[in-house]
Amino acid sequence: MKTNLTIFLCAMLAICSASVANENTAVNAEIYLGQKPPGLIPERFAHDMIDRGFRAASTSFSPDLKEFYFRRRGGEFEKNTLFVIQFKEGKWRESALPPRAGQPFVSPDGNILHLGNKYRERTPIGWSEVKSLAAPIGDMPIMRLTASAKGTYVFDEPTERGHIRYSQLVDGKRQAPQSVSEPINSGMWTAHPFIAADESYIIWDSERDDGYGDSDLYVSFKQSDGSWGKAINLGDKINSKFSDQFGSVTPDGKYFFFHRTYTTDGNKAEIFWVDAKVIENLRPQT
Repeated sequence: MKTNLTIFLCAMLAICSASVANENTAVNAEIYLGQKPPGLIPERFAHDMIDRGFRAASTSFSPDLKEFYFRRRGGEFEKNTLFVIQFKEGKWRESALPPRAGQPFVSPDGNILHLGNKYRERTPIGWSEVKSLAAPIGDMPIMRLTASAKGTYVFDEPTERGHIRYSQLVDGKRQAPQSVSEPINSGMWTAHPFIAADESYIIWDSERDDGYGDSDLYVSFKQSDGSWGKAINLGDKINSKFSDQFGSVTPDGKYFFFHRTYTTDGNKAEIFWVDAKVIENLRPQT
């Protein structure tokens, strides 16, 4: 009798455990293009939907995770072309967003689509026409601009060494751009910054002596005194002998996205994602 009861209880426990496991790995078809979430090892993101054998890069999600922006180049797209894949009427639908293909970043409130030194505003019928940021930022050559929930801009200047600056929003007024710390602005080709919504860290890519190949991804955490900490390489699970660039964390803070370029001409790149714990695991313990 006890043996039968033990077998029964073990079977019920196995069923419950399987149910919990299935629930934890369940795929929500309405977000993240319906993809199964990755673990701590990077995986290609939505390869069948995005890749056409050319270059796919520079990603950003809307806050509700139902809009995915990226750029594609190659084949019929001779130049970088901005695309969005949206969840509409129960399906994911892709469309191009001409005329400007700047590196996209959707603001934390979802109302601005930043495109370097340009932007578009969300309206009841879609995105507005392309507009220029106010001077002096709008007059600067910018590849990628991202923004925090407080409205702080962090952006790059496309020089040979590369340079990352920031501009705060104080009492509704945009402040003059300033350089971020030397630990960030070291190395070569320093570019493509991403600032966390809470401003607790900045991610960027650069070529440095401690790298694993071409451009590597780095993170710097904000210190208690407001300064930026040392540049921390994201490690060999993220970085490779190729160019690993355009790092960003999704609006819900769960996943880290980046792209990897496989060719010297930059015409073959794929988008990867990984659990954002890879970032938190590098945060210095206080």
